[in-house]
Amino acid sequence: MTEPERYTDAYASTHGRFTVVPAAYVLLRRGDEVLLQLRRGTGYYDEHWASGAAGHVEAGESLLAGAAREASEELGVSVEPGALELLTLMHRTDGSGRPIEQRFDVFFEVGEWTGEPRLLETQKAAALEWFALDALPEPVVPHELRVLEALRDGLLEPVTLFGY
Repeated sequence: MTEPERYTDAYASTHGRFTVVPAAYVLLRRGDEVLLQLRRGTGYYDEHWASGAAGHVEAGESLLAGAAREASEELGVSVEPGALELLTLMHRTDGSGRPIEQRFDVFFEVGEWTGEPRLLETQKAAALEWFALDALPEPVVPHELRVLEALRDGLLEPVTLFGY
């Protein structure tokens, strides 16, 4: 087996145009319902409803492993990475041009898990509830709402743009 290509710091400094921040979102599904949490105490969309489990993929971690880890850390459930179904890849920006605002958000859904979902990170969220896709609460984090509405309407594309 050949060694993978390694990029030098010098190469990166001349070719790295921006930093991409990858995140995994896991929507637990129960029929037509999704599990959402009410954000609180984070400084980011506090008092908005959001995916039951979501977070940044850590260095050296695969996207699927990161999604399963977030479900365990935030909801106390065990999700098999192979059970995660890809919904969409969202390329998102706030339009500022700042390198940190180039985001790749990967949304998954899962209908099978082990354990009873419960709110574990109470310093980051105030509630955890099931909602029908046609009766979503208000407000929902805007880029997540885009995905939930497209899922509800059967219009979800493999790649979703937000902020472009």
